[in-house]
Amino acid sequence: MVQDLSNKILLNAVKAFSPLKIRLGGTLQDKVLYGTPDLKQPCTSFVLDNSTMFHFTEGCLPMARWDKLNAFFEESGAKIIFGLNALNGRTIPPQGPALGAWDSTNAESFIRYTVSKNYKIFGWELGNELSGRGVGTTVTASQYASDTISLKNLVLDIYKGVEPKPLILAPGGFVDPVWYKEFLDKTPKSLDVITHHIYNLGSGADQHLVEKILNPTVLDNEIEAFRSLQSIIKSSASATSAVAWVGEAGGAYNSGRDHVSNTFLYSFWYLDELGMASTFDTKTYCRQAFIGGNYGLLDAT
Repeated sequence: MVQDLSNKILLNAVKAFSPLKIRLGGTLQDKVLYGTPDLKQPCTSFVLDNSTMFHFTEGCLPMARWDKLNAFFEESGAKIIFGLNALNGRTIPPQGPALGAWDSTNAESFIRYTVSKNYKIFGWELGNELSGRGVGTTVTASQYASDTISLKNLVLDIYKGVEPKPLILAPGGFVDPVWYKEFLDKTPKSLDVITHHIYNLGSGADQHLVEKILNPTVLDNEIEAFRSLQSIIKSSASATSAVAWVGEAGGAYNSGRDHVSNTFLYSFWYLDELGMASTFDTKTYCRQAFIGGNYGLLDAT
């Protein structure tokens, strides 16, 4: 969200990929506040702080920037999936899952602002990598289901009389079959898309990364996650219409590795994943990333 939106190369690139879905989210989305008029604190940027989770303080999205982003989205024709802060209002203990319910007050104000401006959002996604064991922290499946139902009810209320209504997506995490099954069973009418992430190559700093990319056995290890999720959806088929998306996939986390994940070599991993996703009835595959890291689709230099 910090890109130069006046850059015509960026605009033309997004247009060239039409129809294109862009997901705005990731690790820091669960530390973002929205600078709506009723925000009761200053709207400030992220600040590096190694003593905090994810090593950054909370940051704020000013509505002036949101206005500019939506002008860009409108001109480019991109469909936007926006990741909401799912940790707002919770207490994060040193051990165990986050405590308390999602405080949707700021998100509700943000969504109402968005609708009042007639901005088109393709989907609202709740949280990032908080399922199962989580990254940074976790939320129980039961609580996450309750929060997702709250989001669905909010969206139905705010978008009353507005069509088409945006999709509700969650949880944007790594497949833990027990967690995902409980979550889906408890959100039968509130979830449109169940999302999961893929970083099956491990760290970008792994000295064996190239060998992993070229090893079919390593690549095939992700089959179980796809198979489990497909089975969970089918077992809930009478109660849910939710479909599976890969909400984020970069292969190797921590931005991949220069001269590896930004080269032809990485297509061995990517094409294998696309085929696997298709085999297990995945409806959308969000590749990490459009810009940034060592796997950005566009060269930002």
